Amino acid sequence: MSAVPETSTPQPYRTFSRVGVRATRKATTIAFFAWLFAVFDYIMFGTLLPQISSSFGWDDATASFISTLVSVTTAVIALAVGPITDRIGRRKGMILTVSGTAVASALSAVTPSAAYLIGVRSLGGLGLSEQAVNATYLNEIYAVTDDEAIKRRRGLIYSLVQGGWPLGVLLASAWVAIFLPTIGWRGCFLLAVFPAVLIALMRRGLRESPQFELELQLRALRKRGRHAEATELARSYGVDERPAAPLTAIFKGQALRNTLVLGLAWFINWFGIQLFSVLGTTVLTEGKHVSFTNSLVLLIVANAVGYVGYVTHGFLGDRLGRRNVIAFGWIISGILFALMLTVADGTISVVILYSLGLFFLIGPYAALLFYMGECYDTTCRATGTAFLNALSQPGAIVAGAIVTGMLASGSNWGHAALMVGAVGTFVSGFVMFGARKAPLLQG
Repeated sequence: MSAVPETSTPQPYRTFSRVGVRATRKATTIAFFAWLFAVFDYIMFGTLLPQISSSFGWDDATASFISTLVSVTTAVIALAVGPITDRIGRRKGMILTVSGTAVASALSAVTPSAAYLIGVRSLGGLGLSEQAVNATYLNEIYAVTDDEAIKRRRGLIYSLVQGGWPLGVLLASAWVAIFLPTIGWRGCFLLAVFPAVLIALMRRGLRESPQFELELQLRALRKRGRHAEATELARSYGVDERPAAPLTAIFKGQALRNTLVLGLAWFINWFGIQLFSVLGTTVLTEGKHVSFTNSLVLLIVANAVGYVGYVTHGFLGDRLGRRNVIAFGWIISGILFALMLTVADGTISVVILYSLGLFFLIGPYAALLFYMGECYDTTCRATGTAFLNALSQPGAIVAGAIVTGMLASGSNWGHAALMVGAVGTFVSGFVMFGARKAPLLQG
């Protein structure tokens, strides 16, 4: 009898350990509040900048220059967070970012000079990186959760978390409106320390993501010289068995295109974020001649509308594709801000156009952050999302430098916001069309 040749059948991949419904929802809730208070600290600096400038006697060009230097130092810190998180883990990375927010607020309260302020506000880069670390962690948790309601609508649920941006801006505006008259801008920063400390303590009870737990096992095996065993274990889960430097990995293979395109989109879009969100009070007071008090009220209303934009874009991203939803949102936003700066006359028209502009400017970030997490694997996911997130600061730097130059040469804030903020937002939408569709994570 002739022997019958054996046929090999592909073995199914092993699955990651599951994350329960309660643990998933706890992680989601804590991530929301952590991002809310990180944004609160980050935006409060921009909101209070007119008051800080007044207390130190800075003119408009000087204030813009200091804001630009803060963006430079923030970028350095934000860029470091991704590789650190890919090294120490998602849980420890999230504790680091929110703790940095608390420290930044505390040190800002005792600012004696411009140089000191620039230095301590660099720690805001830790808070700014909160969204990248959140996106990394929740992408991995949602991929293996037992909560089917969240798993089916992961983009929508993440939009509720990422919506901490407009709510953080809203909270910062309300906080300043309530406390500034009685405790001054220093007291506003000091009170902001306590909620951030509370969130940092709450995060100690979160579990590490199963995907990163596997990565730790692989590192331990390689460290002991058991490379073949590490390779086999990685293959059994269907993950890349080749160890690589995370910052190198995001510029290789399928990751390269999205790293370049999304990086450019972040860079250009932050022209709009810097002008209309971070420095919103300045644009409204100097560019549209709205009083400081009314600008705070306007920011509260506009960012409440902006939160609806997050939920809307998260919902649409699940159904229409995240890339296109982001692109069209930013194009529409650029047009609306241009109309606000050029044709709006009167409080009502400014409120409507500013609110709708924020709806389409910041709302797409709900889809963008989750989309970014889908673009990279476990070994470099935090590095990839944090790297792209950090490119916002070079965008803020360039935007600030251009605005500073325009103001110094005689332009006003309205014209600067139009040429830098509105045009930048519009162009960034077209850049997004160059991104590649991201694969879903293993679940």
